[in-house]
Amino acid sequence: MLDTSSSLTPVLNIAQTLLEVEKGKQQAITPLIIAEKVDHATAVVSASLSDADREFIIAELIRRFSHWIGRDSALEDTHDHIAWLVSERKKDWRYWQRYQTMLERKLSVSVVEALDKSTDGILSKLEDPTREGNWDRRGLVVGHVQSGKTGNYSGLVCKAADAGYKVIIVLAGLHNNLRSQTQIRLEESFLGYETSENRDRGTPVGVGLIDSDPRIHPNCATTRADNGDFNAGVARQFAISPEQRPWLFVVKKQKTVLTQLLKWIRGHVADSTDAATGRKIVTNLPLLVIDDEADNASVDTGEQVFDSDGVPDDEHQPTAINSLIRKIIHSFAKSAYVGYTATPFANIFIHRRGATNEEGLDLFPQSFIINLAAPSNYVGPARVFGLSSPEGRSEGLPLTSFITDHVKQEAPDHPDGWMPGKHKKDHVPLFDGQAVPPPSLIKAIHSFVLACAARKCRGQGREHSSMLIHVTRFTSVQGEVREQVEAVVNSMRQKLTHKVDHQGLLSGLRQLWEEDFVPTSQVLQKPLESHGERLLIPEWAAIAEVLPDVVRDIIVRVVNGTAKDALDYSDQSEVGLKVIAIGGDKLARGLTLEGLCTSYFVRTTKMYDTLMQMGRWFGYRPGYLDLCRLYTSEDLVEWFKHIADASEELREEFDAMAERGDTPENYGLRVQSHSVLLVTSPLKMRTSKELQLSFSGELLETVSLFKTDVRLTRNLTATEDLIRGMGQPNERNPTRMRAGNESKWTGSYLWKGVSADLIADFFGNYLTHPDAHKVKSNLLADFVRQMARSNELTSWTVVMIGGGEGRPHRFGNDIYIDMLKRKDETSGPEKYSIGRLLSPRDEAIDLDDDAWQAALSLTIRTWEATGGKRSSRPSQPEVPNGPAVRRIRGKGAAGVTAAPERGLLLLYALDPCEARPSDALNHGFENDDLPVIAFGVSFPSSDNGVKVTYQVDHLRWEQEYGAGE
Repeated sequence: MLDTSSSLTPVLNIAQTLLEVEKGKQQAITPLIIAEKVDHATAVVSASLSDADREFIIAELIRRFSHWIGRDSALEDTHDHIAWLVSERKKDWRYWQRYQTMLERKLSVSVVEALDKSTDGILSKLEDPTREGNWDRRGLVVGHVQSGKTGNYSGLVCKAADAGYKVIIVLAGLHNNLRSQTQIRLEESFLGYETSENRDRGTPVGVGLIDSDPRIHPNCATTRADNGDFNAGVARQFAISPEQRPWLFVVKKQKTVLTQLLKWIRGHVADSTDAATGRKIVTNLPLLVIDDEADNASVDTGEQVFDSDGVPDDEHQPTAINSLIRKIIHSFAKSAYVGYTATPFANIFIHRRGATNEEGLDLFPQSFIINLAAPSNYVGPARVFGLSSPEGRSEGLPLTSFITDHVKQEAPDHPDGWMPGKHKKDHVPLFDGQAVPPPSLIKAIHSFVLACAARKCRGQGREHSSMLIHVTRFTSVQGEVREQVEAVVNSMRQKLTHKVDHQGLLSGLRQLWEEDFVPTSQVLQKPLESHGERLLIPEWAAIAEVLPDVVRDIIVRVVNGTAKDALDYSDQSEVGLKVIAIGGDKLARGLTLEGLCTSYFVRTTKMYDTLMQMGRWFGYRPGYLDLCRLYTSEDLVEWFKHIADASEELREEFDAMAERGDTPENYGLRVQSHSVLLVTSPLKMRTSKELQLSFSGELLETVSLFKTDVRLTRNLTATEDLIRGMGQPNERNPTRMRAGNESKWTGSYLWKGVSADLIADFFGNYLTHPDAHKVKSNLLADFVRQMARSNELTSWTVVMIGGGEGRPHRFGNDIYIDMLKRKDETSGPEKYSIGRLLSPRDEAIDLDDDAWQAALSLTIRTWEATGGKRSSRPSQPEVPNGPAVRRIRGKGAAGVTAAPERGLLLLYALDPCEARPSDALNHGFENDDLPVIAFGVSFPSSDNGVKVTYQVDHLRWEQEYGAGE
């Protein structure tokens, strides 16, 4: 994104205005038209542009006119809510108007319009701040990691202030630099001026350059300084209460800060006392609390007791941060709380009825949950790692390199390597006995330098560029890493700038450029053009020419709780900061790394929310996505792929629930039943002993499988026992009509009306791999038996899928299967890991044509409700998705009878000889003749509420998933 202070801005703004006029005439905005308007604008302002600057402006405008945002979806409980937001109320809104104008100078009008609609949707679910009486609305906005949530809540803050909310508190993370970063963003988007140490209004910035009328200047009790948070000294100075203009507080989620803020509210703002409790309350000023990263620190991790009727113990003592946030909200008669997060699972586990006398209600988003649509140019897990398909993973970006040399070494004195997964705070990172980085980190640094050089050649030299090194949480170890990284950068600087002993370095950089960057850019050229990107792949001579300047500009910073280093992007807006940031927890959540190009990431955790928040490489990479690189371990990539699939499935489920008009409570129950995406700290789930799981409405499939003979034999025996118990199949080569066309499962066998006992016995005898996080066969057996007692899942359809390209195998006397091929994605000795087992059409094999059509109609309705052609799937679905299939099977539809008794078990025999890559000599299987039995199970949707218990304690949790936050 072009900085508004750039000298290129006048040309870009005029060209964009001219293009908006063309767009209003229904004229297609082509690269040729964009180039013409840029030349026209250049002539208008009598500017002199270099070829690189002209190309940069053209590329920026191509991106702006190619992007779109889908529609948000929402679950809402309208109890005691009065609709109020109409156009009439927005006529004289000035805070939003100037923010909108500022955005239109950076973004296309269509993207700004989408933000306008999105923030209207959120604001409308809050109460009218002028409404009389007492009211309390609590909601959650779920975005994507690094997707622009700050921009969204900045818009909400502007509109809330316009509407009449007088006290606006933004809870901005746990650390000073994150709070300061948020303060700066809100100065630009809402305040319009830089805050100074004495809280006076400083230099106009952002929206203040558009409308600086002092009559609308909001008051602010915090500043952008590192120590600019609310404190006792500030509280003593601010002996006045908000009146005409709104007050903004940007504060950390820290006990001392929130305690002082609560005292100030009760001492200087409260105008009444609650007769029953003696609490001081504010009756005349409506409150809005924005909780950024709402799943972090805000959730009460204490164990609250509920009686047999579900009534909470009002003497419960919540954890400190949760308690203070709730007390602040409870101090206002008119209040609204909106949490923002990309990982909402801890928030969903908050008890719906949790409350105490002192704190009031807990922070469960009882009023609404909104799922923000991602813009078309957002680069998230599904785009980076792809999504599963029957042929394996597809459409992932070729930007990831696996690393092992950070741990694996032959040096006898340091067998654990440079940075072992588990180490102590006094660990000294040594490679081959020396205090130097491993070759993979040196290569990553070289990649970053090349990315900076290529961006300079593309006209992005004034843009920020960052590298992330995230290898340890210990600050002392981070300091050691910094010294080693600085030594590498200094050596490069010496050689390239003084041209002394530089030929070897130049040769290695050229080889990396020509063997990695050039072919990767060529592969991505066509798909990026479809997203509005126009790639210039510089020649090596151009890269080599700018390398000395680039490497001179690179600085190395440690970002942690004790370091004084700061990522001073705002101070470098004219020239662009080029920084290698080394850190741990501060870089793991919330803090934005501008222009992140290269990531070196070896932290070990499998907790969904922690891992996703550590994924700083997600976000927007305009004009340089092909230059980005991720260096990490194969295990972490495998887990990211796993949760990318699960996240996509849960978002589909959310959209389907929104289309049905479900409430946040329904979604909470759905998340708690999900056997992968509940992966958050057990403390946040209010229990350290058990997880309550329901599999209703779930699709489970085994993608982590064994390679050893004894386990493969056990699972083969379980399968043969099931086939023998089912008798002769009802169908061979099943055929179904699908939208007038015949769909056939050649070489497959289907059984109907299979008893729950047989299915439960199969699950009980089958051994799932410990890494099959989503599928625990013993839990499945228990769940089937419990559901059968409620007369559900009593009559199963079982299909043995054949017709593969592998070798034939015989089950029993007359079941002959051509085994399927699934590539081993790890090629390791311990585990056979595949991308996707099921073909999407397999899950609907038990639906007749009417049910199939009903599931397709439901899928299309959900697709249309969430943006249609402007959603993440631009083509109208031609087959029903899994959530729709499971809902129609379990709950029926017009003309389709519900069948909650009918589960679907799909059996697959995989050929181990076909698992290994063609160039692998050893695939790890002990016996090539034993088929690998995998299964998928599709449970119909149900409101039965039956759950099974998964016992887990803190030690087991940490061993399995790693430490939490």
